[in-house]
Amino acid sequence: MSQQLSLTASSRPERGSSAARRLRARGLVPAVLYGHGREPQSLSLSRAEIEKALVGVAASSTLIDLTVDGAPCKTLIREIQRTAVRREIAHIDFYEIHADEQITVEVPVHLVGTPDGVRNAGGVLDQVLREIEIEVLPAHIPERVELDVTALTIGRSLHVRDIQIPNATILTDGDTTVCTVVPPRIEEVAAPTAEAAEAPTEPELIRKPREEEGEEGEGEEAAGGKEKE
Repeated sequence: MSQQLSLTASSRPERGSSAARRLRARGLVPAVLYGHGREPQSLSLSRAEIEKALVGVAASSTLIDLTVDGAPCKTLIREIQRTAVRREIAHIDFYEIHADEQITVEVPVHLVGTPDGVRNAGGVLDQVLREIEIEVLPAHIPERVELDVTALTIGRSLHVRDIQIPNATILTDGDTTVCTVVPPRIEEVAAPTAEAAEAPTEPELIRKPREEEGEEGEGEEAAGGKEKE
């Protein structure tokens, strides 16, 4: 079952970028509520409240009990816009839902277990897809979808068709890969260059051996003696 949150909002008569900037300067987030043929309604709500409420939850699949000017309604968040630098919430779109209406949502995919190829062969589990799109009644929205990866060996994958969700229709293509176990990475040792291969294996002598120095010295002395004579 999906998580549920409660938020409080107020209607706002002013619209436009200037009005939105003034709201943000007061610690409020501009928002809009739409759905079911109703006219889009401009709202504002506390940034601190919404930021705190959304910590650790999947916003796209979380039911929001939104109270607007004292009137409650059930909604889903359809879009969150954030500032470029601080990543603060800048705008939110709420979509009103009804209990008997099928809706389209994205739910996170959670992998369960340690694959055989990771445990016994040193492979690496690579999760390619982290969310899938489903059609479901609000009461049956799952908090997340779990997929058991324990039996995966090296080179094996799981796909969307391997996922089962009660009371929901999966809209994501069944052939889409969710995860795979890849072989362990092997660090390649660079081959020696031709110059390195031809280089001498013995150290180069910086000075001559003592014996050669002695012989050379004696010759110089002898030559010097002849010159003196």
